[in-house]
Amino acid sequence: MTRFLWDKFSKDYLETFLASCGDVKTSLDVTAETQEIDVYFRPTSPKIPPELGLLGRLAQTPCLLEPYRNPVTIDGIIACLSKLFTVREQLQREAHRNQQPLLAENIPRLWILTPTASQRIITAFSALNHPDWGEGIYFLPPALTTAIIVLHQLPETPETLWLRLLGRGGTRSRAIDELEALSPSHPFKSASLKLLYNLSRNLQALPKRTQE
Repeated sequence: MTRFLWDKFSKDYLETFLASCGDVKTSLDVTAETQEIDVYFRPTSPKIPPELGLLGRLAQTPCLLEPYRNPVTIDGIIACLSKLFTVREQLQREAHRNQQPLLAENIPRLWILTPTASQRIITAFSALNHPDWGEGIYFLPPALTTAIIVLHQLPETPETLWLRLLGRGGTRSRAIDELEALSPSHPFKSASLKLLYNLSRNLQALPKRTQE
């Protein structure tokens, strides 16, 4: 039940930010075996709101967003890659039917959002930090168009706020403090607080053993 509540919150949360600048699909089934993408985003506006910070940078190109409540596992990353490959195959078939090449800018990038990740996980996928992106973001080999974002490693700056709110423990608590300190006129403050409040209320309603 906790996982269901978290999944719903994270999908609604990301959709809240991205809906104004592109096409957002949540819980998108991609195969007959029902592989479900948490969030599939395709930008439709050339201008991403600067207030989105790092999240806006992710949204500059088509992408799959897979937020995890618990630390992602090797099997979890493989499952995410499988979804990405399925989407790429579908896009390739569509391009072939239209007798057009699949342009590189139309190939979605996969962003895996995890509260923490061990060095073993990062090393297992040959993921590397890129200086242009800062701490906490590890890119898999280029052909995979995938990166792992370790939320508790992100610098605690306004640019990373919206992603850190998807973290856990102290990472999220400090991010909530930053959110509450924003001006009441901030375009994303009210909606974010409402979603976080609903998540907290729903989790508190669960039996304690179910919240683990």
